[in-house]
Amino acid sequence: AGRLPRTREAPKAAEGVGTLLNKPHLSGDDLEFVITERKADFSSINTATGKFFFTVALRWSKTMKLERVVTNPDNYAPYLLSQGIKFGNLLFISGQAGAGEDGKIVEGGFPAQGKQAFANLRRALEAGGSSLNEVIKVTIFVTDMGNFKEVVELRREFFSEPYPADTIAEVKALYNPEVMIEIEAIGALRDAEVK
Repeated sequence: AGRLPRTREAPKAAEGVGTLLNKPHLSGDDLEFVITERKADFSSINTATGKFFFTVALRWSKTMKLERVVTNPDNYAPYLLSQGIKFGNLLFISGQAGAGEDGKIVEGGFPAQGKQAFANLRRALEAGGSSLNEVIKVTIFVTDMGNFKEVVELRREFFSEPYPADTIAEVKALYNPEVMIEIEAIGALRDAEVK
């Protein structure tokens, strides 16, 4: 997304993002654009703020590529999963469980599995060029919501303010009957070059 300077008339063109359709009856304090396709069109008026918004389009499939994140060892490879995928300035990390480097679930119950899952999350994020400090959204799956307090403590230990957006859900089972927790995340790539 980007922001255009204050104007009394809708702009006729935006350099580098395509041609805008001129609609001079639109005016406002702030024009904001979101890249979605190679053409652009004015969309809707936000009546609550009086701001006018329009959409500029860009075909992501032609300008940005998916890039696989690989860790070593990579216990996910036999299952045709990527540890993570980079797309633009975002990093999507697959669910990380409490498995050690040998692929086996660590002993010690929920606390040990939770710490290992977060350690694996950190490793995958760093392999992709991000970190726990750059996590935007995390989803935590547990097989017993009775461990909710432990999840909060794990978040306190591994994350810092501003804490990422979070969803925690109890599920009937995860990929292995021994697994009690699995964590997936979306991280930011601050200095990413769009490929």
